Amino acid sequence: MKRDVSAHLEVAISAPTTLEFQIAVARRPGIELDESLVFEVDGRRIQPWEIAGPHGTRIHRFDVSPGALRVDYRATVFGVAEPDIASDYDLALYRRPSRYAESDRFHAFAAAEFGAAISDGERAALVSAWVARRLRYAAGVSDHTDGAVDTMLTGAGVCRDFTHLTVAMLRAMKVPARVVAVYAPGCYPMDFHAVVEVWVDGGWRVFDPTGLAPRSSLVRIATGRDASDTAFLDNHGGEIYVHTLWVNAFVDGPLPLDDGSASITMG
Repeated sequence: MKRDVSAHLEVAISAPTTLEFQIAVARRPGIELDESLVFEVDGRRIQPWEIAGPHGTRIHRFDVSPGALRVDYRATVFGVAEPDIASDYDLALYRRPSRYAESDRFHAFAAAEFGAAISDGERAALVSAWVARRLRYAAGVSDHTDGAVDTMLTGAGVCRDFTHLTVAMLRAMKVPARVVAVYAPGCYPMDFHAVVEVWVDGGWRVFDPTGLAPRSSLVRIATGRDASDTAFLDNHGGEIYVHTLWVNAFVDGPLPLDDGSASITMG
């Protein structure tokens, strides 16, 4: 499989700061990358340092002075990544509550809604389908500080909100679940996308309650507990404003079909 992805950002920086970007494709065994990542402030090239995170995640960090920052990333991804394994630490971590997936607040509700005498795979499918029915996809109705409880009450949101509610419900039933930021060929509206990975039958299976893109075409960027681990940009200092952002993602050939019923491992 060959996939082409790219991202472009323009950011106004008003005071000295340190920025961290997670927009580069994760390095995973089984895939080859032909990529370019350029950071420029007022036309001056900046060289970031790369921090290796879990599951192939790559953070690009740099200090920057006030000015107009331009970011351009492009990558051609060849092949299919080998399945990600889970350590004992992963299985413990991804069962716990986190900042945006407050699973400890859903224990009673999840048990009553989904029952206990079913397999983890059946739970994952039920929860993903339930969230898809429960929420309305709508931009602008949620805030970047909203967690799963807020989303449940609002009844609407974007992919970030769908994934947080799905993850929180599954962890409430002690099923390991995590959030993955991805490039998503076929996604509309096109943007950085978020999906759920669930540990089922000895492997991480992908679920997308939004149904916005075929899961077999997804390209992993960052993996973690929730959006606090997978955000495309973190600011540690002066005020910034992102005034341009676009993302593209394509497969070589027709998009694969996905009715949501198959068990899919992210490649």
